[in-house]
Amino acid sequence: MESDKDLIPMNAVQQAVAGSVVYPPGGRFGPRVQQDIQLVLLYTGEMDVTIDGNLLHVQPGHVVLLKPGREESFVFARNEHTWHRWIAVTVDPLSPEQSDYLYRLPVYLPLTDRMNGLTDLMLSVQSEAPPDDPLLRSLGLAALHLYPTESDRIRKQNEKHPSVYLAIAWIREHYGQEATLEGLAGHAGISPEHLVRLFRRHEGKTPIQFVWQYRVERAVELLRHTGLTVSEVGHRCGFKTSHHFARMIKQSTGRTPSEIRKFSWEGLRKN
Repeated sequence: MESDKDLIPMNAVQQAVAGSVVYPPGGRFGPRVQQDIQLVLLYTGEMDVTIDGNLLHVQPGHVVLLKPGREESFVFARNEHTWHRWIAVTVDPLSPEQSDYLYRLPVYLPLTDRMNGLTDLMLSVQSEAPPDDPLLRSLGLAALHLYPTESDRIRKQNEKHPSVYLAIAWIREHYGQEATLEGLAGHAGISPEHLVRLFRRHEGKTPIQFVWQYRVERAVELLRHTGLTVSEVGHRCGFKTSHHFARMIKQSTGRTPSEIRKFSWEGLRKN
């Protein structure tokens, strides 16, 4: 199919309805055979959904796409109430192309503000309109089109910029060497300012913070799995002084380099 706009045409939507339900601890629902295309938005608790024998565990803050013709059963959180809302859209039988597109979409996604807002609007409208009302049908169709749109947006957000990959590749090969923001930007082929923005977006930290984190991770590995002295490990991992090395390791792991080495060897002897 060309795009998500081809997923379901408007004239194929028979009706659309939204709802909200709270299940008590240990609640269950089903089994049932899914009749509609349904979006389930989970807010509190959790749920295990078995779909044609396959178990899906869903945490709050996600929306699940349920597809027609599948047998489903639901088991909700044992120790707390589970609250979810839903949008169900009844459509004409799908063409093979539409069915293939629908079944290739992700089973669940992080719940977004736009999906929440659309559900709010449907719940408000349907208090005064029947399920086959043109406005409700349009909103239901919009929800079905929003799901793949949000899937693409989330996927693109999670894809790293090529320059980030280039910088990380250099860091992994040369983490023991001098690393500056300007040097990393040069290897990545972009400006230092742009590289900082990209790292904050994709890694949640600056390039230099990433360098020090990587150095600490490699140092801990060397302390645990080699016979190198503590000072040799620090030098190989790019730490200028033993004091700085000890401080960074302690800050990241809660232990000094010597303590990491001691606990690692004691664990080996016990095994």
